[in-house]
Amino acid sequence: MTSAQVGKANTPEEGYERGLGSRQVQMIAIGGAIGVGLFLGAGANIAKAGPSLIVMYALAGVIIFFIMRALGELLLYRPVSGSFAEYSREFLGPFFGYFTGWTYWLMWVVTGMAELTAAAIYINYWFPDIPQWVSALVFLVVLFAANLISVKLFGEIEFWFSMVKVTAIIGMIVIGLGVLTFGFSQAGDTAAVSNLWEFDGFFPKGIGSSLMTLQGVMFAYLAVELVGVTAGESENPEKTLPKAINTLPWRIALFYVGALTVILCVVKWTEFAPGVSPFVAAFSKIGIPAGAAIVNFVVLTAALSSCNSGMYSTGRMLRTLADNGEAPGVFSRLSATKTPALGITVSVVFMGIGVVLNYIVPEKAFGYVTSVATAAGIWTWLMILISHVMYRRKVVAGKLPASSFPAPGGSVCSWIAIAFLLFVTGLIAYDADARVCLYVMAGWAVALGIGWAVLKSRNPQVTRRGEGELGGEPEFEKVG
Repeated sequence: MTSAQVGKANTPEEGYERGLGSRQVQMIAIGGAIGVGLFLGAGANIAKAGPSLIVMYALAGVIIFFIMRALGELLLYRPVSGSFAEYSREFLGPFFGYFTGWTYWLMWVVTGMAELTAAAIYINYWFPDIPQWVSALVFLVVLFAANLISVKLFGEIEFWFSMVKVTAIIGMIVIGLGVLTFGFSQAGDTAAVSNLWEFDGFFPKGIGSSLMTLQGVMFAYLAVELVGVTAGESENPEKTLPKAINTLPWRIALFYVGALTVILCVVKWTEFAPGVSPFVAAFSKIGIPAGAAIVNFVVLTAALSSCNSGMYSTGRMLRTLADNGEAPGVFSRLSATKTPALGITVSVVFMGIGVVLNYIVPEKAFGYVTSVATAAGIWTWLMILISHVMYRRKVVAGKLPASSFPAPGGSVCSWIAIAFLLFVTGLIAYDADARVCLYVMAGWAVALGIGWAVLKSRNPQVTRRGEGELGGEPEFEKVG
């Protein structure tokens, strides 16, 4: 085999447009911290927890930073495509790699459902007579068609989508601070920092009610881990990855904690309601109707951007699973336009379940799909953390080389994050509405278990692969 052939064999992205520039990677990294969980989900959580939601976002943000530092250490130890599944496979065994790869695909499919639901809700702002399921279906079809056409402009499109989101939130913060400082607008007379505690206190419904919002808060942070994957696949991960991860606390502090603090100072928490974006509500209260419409357009594009990325990612994930022998080989094929058309199509069919939910239970569709996505995301994060703990043990024992980007405190922060994620899982089990996602995950686990048994009987060598067959260091050395 020639060196060129070896290079192709070890490049799962072969056929995709790669080589994101630093400008795009950094803006996508920033945009990844801003999604529908903040733009829409925060409305319901404010109604449940009041101003204390700020603390919940800050607490969850610390845990997310621990997870990302653990992932960063692993990525710079061995940067590979499909990192979550590969590290699970290396440190926990082939079954966990298979399970994590498919579960991450599920997370993105369900996240796509959530984004479609959110987009349909945003359309209701302008066209309240259009049923949610109709809007969701239209967006699904349009984005599906766009994904089949080309992937060449993906980086640039996501750059500008992220730029729109960042600009909108910074604008909201600046206007909100202006209202608080100078008292202009219709909200000027009632806007005050004291709004954070004057209406039944900072924890108006008790600490317990505030903690119950953590499942929704964690959903808001889903896909932040894609920052690590994107940076890890860039030309210079040693520089790009640490920069992207180390700026995460500032992004969380500004876009989540900062934005929510300003909004809750300008508008008292009792005026927010589930299903309404806090940003749109705040602009309406300030008395800038055009501003509210602009923000609604911004959050609509943000939802569609995320759904678009989800379609792109799920197609690639199915192709990676197929390349590993863990999905039907037909998913590894590319279309004439260099897209994994079949993988995208199958993923979109499953995303269509979200359209059905919008038809059957439009008022609960967003809650259902976010809880399932959160459960799948928690599994992925747990695999990252447990893999990191196992990796650190091998480093200490001298069996593996140390990473150039070690997580602070070794594996201590990973253990803290593991305990936190298990606590959130307990909260999900306690919540009658969210509990359904655990039933879904149990059924998903059974289905994957059956799939693994079939895979083992038909292709046993796939379930016994060693590290040298997974694109580990020996393969990189041959290519290099």
